[in-house]
Amino acid sequence: MKKLLTLAAFAAGMSGLSVSAHAQDCTTKVGAVLPTSVDWGRPIAEVAQFAVDQVNEAGGAAGCKIEMVLRDTQVDPKVGVDAAKALVDLEGVNVLLGAVSSGVSMPILTSVTAPGGVMQMSCCSSSTAFTKLSEEGKTNGLWFRTFATTAVQSAMGAKVASDKGYKSVAILYKNDDWGQDMARLIAADFAAAGIEVTGSVAINDAQPSYRAEVTEALGGTPDAIYLALYPNEGTSAVREWISLGGTQNMVLANSLKSDEFRDNVGLQYLENALGTDTASPRVASADAFKAAYVEKFGSEPNGPGLANSFDAAMIALLAMEAAGANASGADIAAAVAKVTDPDGAPITADVAGFTAAKETLAGGGTVKYQGATGDVRFDANGDVSAPAVIWKFTDSGTDEVEYLSLGEVDSFIASLKK
Repeated sequence: MKKLLTLAAFAAGMSGLSVSAHAQDCTTKVGAVLPTSVDWGRPIAEVAQFAVDQVNEAGGAAGCKIEMVLRDTQVDPKVGVDAAKALVDLEGVNVLLGAVSSGVSMPILTSVTAPGGVMQMSCCSSSTAFTKLSEEGKTNGLWFRTFATTAVQSAMGAKVASDKGYKSVAILYKNDDWGQDMARLIAADFAAAGIEVTGSVAINDAQPSYRAEVTEALGGTPDAIYLALYPNEGTSAVREWISLGGTQNMVLANSLKSDEFRDNVGLQYLENALGTDTASPRVASADAFKAAYVEKFGSEPNGPGLANSFDAAMIALLAMEAAGANASGADIAAAVAKVTDPDGAPITADVAGFTAAKETLAGGGTVKYQGATGDVRFDANGDVSAPAVIWKFTDSGTDEVEYLSLGEVDSFIASLKK
């Protein structure tokens, strides 16, 4: 069995590195389109930059220092597409990290990266629409994501409602690609679990009031409300819900795992709320990421997509290394398989691991990336599988209520399909 390449391997290999590995005279740009103007988006961008910094400490990728050029999407499809076009057309990037929300990632993929031959690696977009697009051959093999599809969160939402004994649930969902996908899947999973869906109501951005939508959802007098919303509209909708006498029994998608949402609604109104999220496996590489995050940022990772963002950036840069200098986006995308090979040399997700990966790849070998979300494996559609967690809000962030292994997640999803 192959041993994990760690700091010892790094130290041993240092003597073989030339000075040029640490003093590159070139810079390669990668693009990042992330929602830095919202509180939960900034840490996602910061952790991507953290990965870039570690790669540069290891000598960069494909012989050059890496510069991450970051643009704010504002969680707005038009802004996101404009940002992506600027990065591709003006900055000349062949790799794009992002976006977060599926409603922003999808138009970027279909109008910018796929037609432009740019590899796109998202940390957080979960809509099953991307899987369908890939199956139809419309992503050109350029799309990857380190976040599991909405099918996982949907099943876990049904599990929460079933475990709590709710007989009926209303759904409020964001009216975009992600929200529509979530609403469709969760309605089917609730039905499979024997739970009545009393209403499913779309929420549009930037409305002055959601009273009409909330009133419609309240009409069926449900036992609980399922919320597939982002913090801004989620805050407004929940305030309306509570003011109109709606139940405080809430099931939350991971998009509401936000201190901003908790503080603006008030923890006293969220005591019965339970959220769902994908989770990192209980493995050493996930623990190592947490420790490195605490050392870098001074607190434990709290918020959606942080581990996924780190892995998205690190895998993309490993693929750039594997593809070599002046590689196209398609070449880099094809090289992802070389750095996530189950039979490759195991490497850690840090400076030492990236350095060890360079040596292995230079010798014609492949590597098995072991990162913040464990041993990342992409299927033919660029999708990954993941464990799940059920969480609740606390004064200081969130606490885990229940962890489900990948096997347990798969088993529950299978039970809903019987």
